[in-house]
Parts: sequence; C-alpha cells; structure tokens
Amino acid sequence: MPYGCGGVRPAAPRAAARTPDDVLALRAAAGDDAAFEVLVRRHHAVLLQLAGRLLGSAAEAEDAVQEAFVSAWRRLPEFRGEAAFGSWMYRIVTNRCLNALRSRPRTQPLESVPEPVAPEHQSSPVRAAESAASVHALVAALAGLTPEQRACWVLRELHGLSYEDIAAAVGIGVQAVRGRIFRARRQLTEAMGTWR
Repeated sequence: MPYGCGGVRPAAPRAAARTPDDVLALRAAAGDDAAFEVLVRRHHAVLLQLAGRLLGSAAEAEDAVQEAFVSAWRRLPEFRGEAAFGSWMYRIVTNRCLNALRSRPRTQPLESVPEPVAPEHQSSPVRAAESAASVHALVAALAGLTPEQRACWVLRELHGLSYEDIAAAVGIGVQAVRGRIFRARRQLTEAMGTWR
C-alpha cells in the first residue's frame, strides 16, 4: 500500500473506526491511507480464515490475502460501491485462491492417504485418535473437490454466505453455485461415510 499519496488528509483513527466501508473505500480511492488501513483491519481476519479454508495452508492464505489487499488498493478507483466492500474483497480473495488451487497438481486419491498417528491425549486416546483421523479425512476429502466446488462449499457451509453472494464471489450464476454445492456435499458425504 503506497504511503504519502499527496494532499489527502487521513481520517482520524477513532472516527474512521465507526465510518461505513463504502465511505472509507471512497476516501481510500482518493489517497487516504488511513481509511484503507481501517478497511484492512476490519476485514483481514475473516478473509484470512476464508483463504486458509480454501487453500489449507496458513502461509499461502496469508500471501493470498496480502496480494488481494494490494490488488484492491490498486483497483479502488474502479470500486463503485454497487456491492459491499466486504463482498468485493471476498471475490478478490476467492479468485486468488481459485487460481492457486487450479495451479496445483492433482491430489492423491483418498485410499492412498496414510492413517495419521494418534496424538497423545490424557483424556481418551481412542476418541482423540478418531477425532484427529476424521479431521484428516475431511481435509483430504476437501482437497479432492474441484477448486470451484471447494470454494462454493466453504463459502456456504463455513462462512454462511447466501447463494447470491457466493455467485458474486466466485463469478458464476446462482444455479451453478447450487450445482457445485450439491456435488460437493455428495462427494464429501461419500468420502466421510465411514465417520458417521
């Protein structure tokens, strides 16, 4: 994010914290670094959570979110406020994650994933082992989804977005979102069948 963008007085930190996103975005587009910093602080955690769930890697997620904010900073003059700033950022982050997922080599089949070693727990070793194995199985099953199915499922099931918001974030129609979520749910149900 560039500093010293000339002539625009930054918003007071306390006042900016209560300012709506669309106003902050307009100020940031005019060169107000402080307004953009408020937007970053306001949306960073949820976007990092989204990227982490899509990519499965904290380091990759941090990179994707950082790149998304840099891209947003550069594209702020294009932001018209037709969608909420948060929705706009969801779309940028989701697209970055989808591109990263598409560039990965295909994952190995679930059958070839080794059973994880049970962690040492004092309460119930059997329950702890089953829990760790089921989480590992879910992560592996999510990796088996197409990037678009994974994005739609994560946005719906873990972030609670509406079908319309998911369609906007992923850049597809609502019917396509419904289809991808249906197929993702079916594939995950089959993959996790032994854990029910």
